[in-house]
Amino acid sequence: MIRKVAGRIALAGAVCVAYGTFVEAKSFRVRRVTVPVLPAGAPCLRVLHVSDIHLAAGQRAKLRFVSALAGLEPDLVVNTGDNIAHADALEPLLTAFGRLLDAPGVFVFGSNDYTAARPGNPLRYLAGSTRRHDVPGDEEVLPTEELRAGLASGGWQDLTGRKVSLDVQGVRLELRGTDDAHLHRDDYSAVAGMPAEGTDLALGVTHAPYARVLDAMAVDGLPLLIAGHTHGGQVCLPGWGALTTNCDLPPAQAKGLSRYHAGDHTSWLHVSAGVGTSPYAPYRFACPPEVTLLTLTPASNG
Repeated sequence: MIRKVAGRIALAGAVCVAYGTFVEAKSFRVRRVTVPVLPAGAPCLRVLHVSDIHLAAGQRAKLRFVSALAGLEPDLVVNTGDNIAHADALEPLLTAFGRLLDAPGVFVFGSNDYTAARPGNPLRYLAGSTRRHDVPGDEEVLPTEELRAGLASGGWQDLTGRKVSLDVQGVRLELRGTDDAHLHRDDYSAVAGMPAEGTDLALGVTHAPYARVLDAMAVDGLPLLIAGHTHGGQVCLPGWGALTTNCDLPPAQAKGLSRYHAGDHTSWLHVSAGVGTSPYAPYRFACPPEVTLLTLTPASNG
């Protein structure tokens, strides 16, 4: 009896892994949410949030999905990093972005824009943080500067440790970003401070949504914070949600839009579930790959 039960559990587990690898990991979709953050009378803005593509050469279904994103015709693109899994994916990625690179946009980098993921136990992601405390010599160094130049070849601006002001559809935006907190590369002091006078909306952008970065942005009065990194938990339990965020963000906020509180300060937080996975954990469960089209609207007077 025990052997039968164990066998059935093993079979169910194998089915789930196969589904997560061959079906759900390729079930790309566009999430749509509305965020009431603009001043009264401002036109609505469509912001495309793209994150964690982790592109490997030969991932044709993923490339087709990314290539179609320009058809969404966003007013602004926000890319929160972890774009490529290996160096040979750089050119296919930039080709797939195509005319989307000509739209107004900003980007920050994640750990896998600097070095490739390392082989390891695919269950490690569920066991806790994958943060690297050392820099082993066998890591594949990615073409970071070529990636930076490619993303900035059109209308996108590098937001790493910078503030940028953009006029989009007559709305004055101030955007600020940090480098990857997962690698301790963040230095929020470089962009700290209240939004400039005349700003209609200030946004904070970072790859990994660690509390130290989100708290500082919320305290500075940024109404909307945008991040990636979590993969939405990547493997979720139906009816429960994410098991981990791979950082100190609560699992309940692993993906989608939520309210983020830092003391007496509150901001909207959007975390992308991402488009890809690590090549060494190439599955998803109850957490399909996605981008998000955020429609920013005027806040209600109430």
